[in-house]
Amino acid sequence: MLCSTIKPGTDCGFMTKKGCSYAGGSCKPVIDSCLGCNKIVEFESGNYCKLYPEPAIKWLKGKCPSASHVKLEIKEVQAINPLKASKRASKKK
Repeated sequence: MLCSTIKPGTDCGFMTKKGCSYAGGSCKPVIDSCLGCNKIVEFESGNYCKLYPEPAIKWLKGKCPSASHVKLEIKEVQAINPLKASKRASKKK
């Protein structure tokens, strides 16, 4: 259904005929950690996330799963051949 509280005209999964069914009755604005994300939408009442009604919860356990402005740190790990590793271990004994 279309939101009629905070984000008027936006399709919302929490909207029912009785109003917003999310805890507190409306979406929460984005937090400082969200600034720079491309999923932020600006409305008259403030900035809100397209995906999550309360973005602060997504940042409690670390990085938000859909944060587009945070880059993943990829560590290159050298592949170890298990056969060679077992041979090396047996030679040391």
